[in-house]
Formats: sequence, structure tokens, C-alpha cells
Amino acid sequence: MTPRPPSVSRPYEPALSADHERSRVAGGELGVVELQPGDELRVIDVEGLQPAELLALHATHGGCALDALGLTADPQATFIAGLLERAPAHIARLGLSPDRLPASAALWPSDTPAGHARSFTARESVVALIAAPGVHAPLDAPGRQPTELEIVVRRAQPSDKPRAPEPLAEPLADFVVPPGTAIAYTVKAGEYVQIVDVAGRQCSDFVAFDLAALGHGEVVDLDPTVTRTLNGSAYPAPGLFSRFYDRNMQPMLEVVRDTVGRHDSFALACTARYYDAQGYPGHANCSDNISAALEAFGVPARPGWPAINFFFNTGIDAGQQITLDEPWSRPGDYVLLRALKDLVCVSTSCPDDIDPANGWNPTDIQVRTYSSKERFSVSLALRSTPDAPAVLTRESGFHPRTAALTKRFTDYRGWWLPTQFEGYGPIDEYYGCRERAAIMDLSALRKFDVIGPDAEALLQYCLTRDVRRLAVGQVVYSAMCYPHGGMLDDGTLMRFGPDNFRWICGEDFAGIWLREQAQKLGMKVWIKSASAQIHNVALQGPQSRAILQPLIWTPGTQPSLDTLGWFRFLVGRLDGYDGHPVIVSRTGYTGELGYEIWCHPDHAPAVWDRVWAAGQPHGLVPLGFDALDTLRIEAGLAFAGHEFSDETDPFEAGIGFCVPLRTKTDDFIGRDALLRRSAHPQRRLVGLELDGNEPAGHGDCVHDGRAQIGVVTSATRSPLTGRQVALCRLDVGYAEAGTVVQIGKLDGQQKRIDARVAAPIFYDPEKARVRS
Repeated sequence: MTPRPPSVSRPYEPALSADHERSRVAGGELGVVELQPGDELRVIDVEGLQPAELLALHATHGGCALDALGLTADPQATFIAGLLERAPAHIARLGLSPDRLPASAALWPSDTPAGHARSFTARESVVALIAAPGVHAPLDAPGRQPTELEIVVRRAQPSDKPRAPEPLAEPLADFVVPPGTAIAYTVKAGEYVQIVDVAGRQCSDFVAFDLAALGHGEVVDLDPTVTRTLNGSAYPAPGLFSRFYDRNMQPMLEVVRDTVGRHDSFALACTARYYDAQGYPGHANCSDNISAALEAFGVPARPGWPAINFFFNTGIDAGQQITLDEPWSRPGDYVLLRALKDLVCVSTSCPDDIDPANGWNPTDIQVRTYSSKERFSVSLALRSTPDAPAVLTRESGFHPRTAALTKRFTDYRGWWLPTQFEGYGPIDEYYGCRERAAIMDLSALRKFDVIGPDAEALLQYCLTRDVRRLAVGQVVYSAMCYPHGGMLDDGTLMRFGPDNFRWICGEDFAGIWLREQAQKLGMKVWIKSASAQIHNVALQGPQSRAILQPLIWTPGTQPSLDTLGWFRFLVGRLDGYDGHPVIVSRTGYTGELGYEIWCHPDHAPAVWDRVWAAGQPHGLVPLGFDALDTLRIEAGLAFAGHEFSDETDPFEAGIGFCVPLRTKTDDFIGRDALLRRSAHPQRRLVGLELDGNEPAGHGDCVHDGRAQIGVVTSATRSPLTGRQVALCRLDVGYAEAGTVVQIGKLDGQQKRIDARVAAPIFYDPEKARVRS
């Protein structure tokens, strides 16, 4: 018998490749990288058709050093010089003369395929400036917008100790907290505190005290339980709250930025008792370190400190037990806080090396404080893939107008989206849309231009709809599925020409997925991100046509707005021949007559202003996400993460109409699995009408007696009917209209709400209003 070799742990962890540094250069912008002799620089054209320029400067005297990377200057490569001319401070910082800016090297022609790359090895110390040249293209020229470059650096001599990222501004204080220690410091009201995980996967406990109260001998500290309660989330869960409060229910801190998204704000900082119980008596611990750091401020010691445990990856499992695993944080990740009163703070670098809490290897934490005069955008980080660079929450071109009407925003997939508006509220906004008209910023939708001779063939293969039947000027709703039949996303597809399409969806990964399929098939097609160049508002409601018709000019080759058909679009101008270019589609997400207006973000304020002014005589209201959710549930419209996921197919999501298995003769991804699933359905999306006034919620179990037979996917109180309604994924044996089921509350057994199965469309099932 052959002896069995030892088992070795080799998990796939794409985010933590230690041998390279990854960053991005946005389309039309510039990135800077410092290189040492022997370092390898790789520049990648992520989406294809994107030019690239590189300027290398001597690290010491700032002169041109292209030869150190084996490059020569191209007189036509002037994009970097043009950017530098508009940034004199940057020129001075780089040691350049504004009168004689050196020329750059063009890295490749403009017809490159997606993933095209070049690599260079530095012969001496240089500063490399890499740009993705381009200017914003008209809306009716899909695919011409500048797109991002990816930068990968492999160091010839990797540092054993990673460097902290550059400060966000000039710090007031900047210090390192070594592993197994804690440091106390003070911040004044309005100042900022940045907690940086230098090497990644390192926890940092944080406590704060009211400085004025300490001066009077009173210990008033940050209280996680009060914070959870005041934020309406008394059940502990991973993550951070927007504000943290003290035991007197007074606000102490607000979170300004978080590049990780996974923290523990419900458990204690690690204690001596924990290590004792694990067989490690005398082990350093954060609670004792916090007590020692606070001794100088007269704060009594505690054996265990309630703390915000930054970067700590804990959760609560189905058995109500606390679990832990390695943190999500990568090198340089951080949390930025703003003090709301004068505080004494303590930050630790956790010494835990006996479990995954710090990736088994405790490292440094960097703490920086900044003046109250600084201004930082409020942001969370989004990564389209685990190894992608973080992108902070963005504001759409319409944000200046929506922000003037409300302070209530939520981060929706990396964009700030209004939830409701002051002076209106979800009910008023809902009735405004149903009875008159409403306008909503939907710029968070992802847009991908699919161009090239194989564009139609790729989309025919990747979408469930029969794309070959799609006419120029038409829009179609479709699902995008994985091979097993589960849904990757849903969205709408616009056709601009024989080889020009725009896919509009909710998922960043959809563009990566399309690119991967094109590469596998060897297709001549490009998938270009257009989300940053095309922003959109939805104008919905019975008065939407009357509001919009006087504002949109179209040439003779395009339909006029009053003749625009359902799921069609036009390319026109705002207010006349010389107005801002816009695209108007007769689409929406409310079940009402409505339109979406697409424009460049630079023109967004003007578009909003014109629509808003024209809409006032018609009773136009702004529309937030809370009201939109009620509108779309009444109309039976699917929402990602609720009605569908990668575990549900389009039939189970209630959108089987977009899978023409009988008439679409071409193969497409997921077809075989969908044939099997459609022949043997297990679950169906239905509507539920609840008895009484108690609400259901997303995730509530649905029962026949003791057995669970379904789950609520979305629920709301329908203002027009006055009833509680829900969408439900239900066992097909119970899906007949009129069947009585029970929605489980509490633990699913102790409290039940009777409900009757209905069609999953509660409002205008014939779609007479949207077609009007």
C-alpha cells in the first residue's frame, strides 16, 4: 500500500498575491508608479481599443528616462503633456519644466484586443506616468469612450514590510501601532481618524471616550449596544454603522470611508481569558493593552473592552455561535472616521496569532489624523472581482440636484442612490408616480457597449433572448445565465446598428463575463464599459409623455417622442438642434408609462433642470429607492438578490418569457440546463395576498403546516389596494391561484400569517398603462 502524502492547504486567494502590486488608470486619466532597478511593469488594455501612453522620469532629477524602460518618445503621444499642462503643481512636484515637457511613448496602436499587454523592466530608478488617452464621445457613438488600463508591478526585491499608502492629506499625527500593542491619542471635534491595515488581514480594536467627561472624572465611552439600537439593528451583524454613539446616546463618531466592508462591532476586544481558555496563559491581548494605554487618562481597567474591531471577520452562524475567519482587508485598506466631539481614542494592533483572526501573522496598523478643514468624500469600496482594485462610491452627474433635495442616500453597488426626499417621503413619491409623474436617478445601472463584427453572435450566445430578431432602435429585456441555468443578471439590450449594442444591467461582472466568453470563442468583438460616461434618469408616470415631449428634438431619421413605441429608443437633443445630445428609451421599472433619459454626466444637471421645470405644472415629484421598491413589487418586476440569484433560473424568477426555448434555434449559455429545468419545474414565482395588516419581509419562510414550501422574495404594503402583498418563490404543487399558505414569522413556527396565492403582478396585470 502506497503511503498517503501529507495534506497541504492551498486555498485559492486571488486578492492576496504577494508577488505583485495591482492598480488601475481610469479612462482619460493618469497613474503614477515608482520603479526600482529590476522591477517589472506590466500595462494591460483591459477592454481593448484603448491607447496607452507612458512617460518615465529619472527619480533623482526628473529628466526623461524612457530609455531606462527600453522605450523611445513618440512626437504624437501628447496626452500626458496635455494633462500636466493643466496641473502646474504636479509639474513642480515631478521636477519638470513647464516650458519643456518631455514627450511620451505610445505603447501600442489603437486597435488592440481586450487583455493586450506590454511589460517593461526598469534599468534604474524611475517614476513612470501611465495614461489612458481619450475624450468623452457622443452618446450615439458606442464604444469610443476611453476605458481603464490595469497596472501590475512585480518588485525585484519585495519588501518584507509593506509600505503604508500615501496619506489622504497632510496628517496632523501619523504613527505606527506595532503588533501586540495599543496607543492612546486625542482628536478634536471635526477631525478625522484613519485606521490603515498596512500589510492586510490585521485586526485593530478601537475605543473612544468623551474627553470633556473625562475631565470631570466621568467615563463615557463608545457603546456598541446603544449604537446598534439607535441604528435600528439591535441584532448583531458584521459591518459598520454610519454613526457610533456613547452610553448616553450621544453621537461620537461617523464613518466617512470604508474600503473593506467587513468588521466586527459587536464582540469584545480579545481578552486574557480567551487566551487562557485556549491554553495560552500570559498571551498579550488587546483588552489589557487598551487598559494600559488609558491609565494616563484615569480610565479604570477592564478585563474586556467593548470595541469596534476593525477588519475583524466575525459572524454569527445558524446555531447562534460566533464564528471567525481571516479578515477581508488587503494591504493598504482603511477606515476613515470623523470625530463628532473631542475624544480620547485607543487603537490596537491585535496580537492574536493562534487562530485566523490576523491571518495567523500579526502585522502593523497605521493611524493618521487629519484637520477638520479637510474634505473627504463619503464612500465605501467596491471590487468587481476579488483581486480588482477598490473603487470608492461614486456620485452621478445628477447628484448635485438630488443632494439639494435630500440627505438620505444608500450605497447601491458603488453609487449613491437617494432613498427618499425631504418634504415628500415614500408614500407621496409613490402616489406621485402612479397619478402624475416622478423622476429618479438610475445612473447606478451598469452600461457595456458591445461592438464589432461578432457583437450580435456573442450576445446571441450569452443572453437568453433571440438577439438576431432585435431591430435597430429597439430595446429588449433579457436574462444572462450561467451554464447550470442560474442567473448571472438581468438587463436590457439596445441595438444602435448592425454591430453596435449596449447592455444595461446591474452587475459589474457582466462585462467581465462577456469578455471571457468572447475570448474563449475567439470572437472579434469588444466589450467597453460606459457606466462612467452615460448617466440616466427615469421619468415615470401617466404625465411623463406630456412633460417630455416639448423637450426632445429628433432629426428626421429618428422617431419623435410622441410616436416612440414601447421598448424603443430615439437619439435626439435637448430643446433643439444645438442642444445636449440625449437618448430617450420608452422603458422603466414602475409598471407605468415612462421613459429613461440617457446623457453624458456633464449634461446631467441641465437635463434634470429642464425636466424638473417642465414637470412642475404636471405635479412632478422626485422618486427615491424606497418608493421605487413598492412600485416594482406591485408591478411584479424582479430584483437581483431577491427574485433571482445564481441559484435560481429565469422561470423561478418569474421572467420565463425572456427564454424563448422553442423559437430561438441558436445555442446559448445555459440552454441545456434550462430545457431540463423547464421540463421539471420545482418552484415558481407567485404573488401572495396577506390577511390582516402585519407585513411580510424578504426571506420569510412560507409553510404548509410544519413543512416549509417557499420563501418570500419581496414584500410591501400596496398603497392602492391597502393590502400587504408579497412575491414568493413557491413549490409548484402550491402555486395555483387561491391556495392558502402561511407566512412564518419569529422562528417560522410560533407566529403565522395566512396568505392566498395570486398572480405575481398586483397592479395592471394587462400592462395597459405602460403600453398607453
